[in-house]
Amino acid sequence: MQMTPRASMPRFLLVEDDTVSRGFFRAALETLPAQVDTADSLASALERGRHGEHDLWLIDVNLPDGNGSQLLHALRLSRPHTPALAHTADGDTSIHARLRDDGFSETLVKPLSREQLLQAVRRALVNSPGSATPTAGAGTDGEREDWDEITALAALNGQRNHLIALRELFLAELPGVRDAVAQAVQQHDVGTLKGQLHRLQASCGFVGAARLARAVRQLHQAPESNGAHTQFKAAVESLLH
Repeated sequence: MQMTPRASMPRFLLVEDDTVSRGFFRAALETLPAQVDTADSLASALERGRHGEHDLWLIDVNLPDGNGSQLLHALRLSRPHTPALAHTADGDTSIHARLRDDGFSETLVKPLSREQLLQAVRRALVNSPGSATPTAGAGTDGEREDWDEITALAALNGQRNHLIALRELFLAELPGVRDAVAQAVQQHDVGTLKGQLHRLQASCGFVGAARLARAVRQLHQAPESNGAHTQFKAAVESLLH
């Protein structure tokens, strides 16, 4: 079996004070594959964060010396664009809403399955403003900016033929989605616009359309922004041409 070069692997910081939970998370994440640094407290996580550049933080909400939101705020002082997932055994939806307001892209409820964890990680990586896991050697080349091979192949367990087929379908449907988005923007129909963008965001994640995923996220957050719509159109045209 061909191994993924270590340099191309995403690197995660996992913060979890429970030994069993930490073992489960680490074992699951390493199957992506990924490098996983671990910490069991707010203080040790800050130390890890200072000495490593991570593509994603997975943070326990309740820590022995603080909470997940405090840690996220402290980490973001030096790395404001790193995506973060919260994890907790508390299923209270109001807590989850507060965590999203604090900056977490998603909240995972423990216990959870390996596939639920990996799907959330893939979503966070694809949707991050900074494109958390660019293809190794990515630079100014248009294709490398448009597509995130690592995340897309991880989502399909390395099956490149499946990825190619999904991308062909994605690109065939993209012009219709582009036109529907443009019409919704023109008519100031925010509900229809967000519905189109929500479906497109999921599709981008499955095929690794990293640049378009970021543009979709920005337009979803600022539907009245001309700049966001311009970036969306540019990302679509780059894929189609």
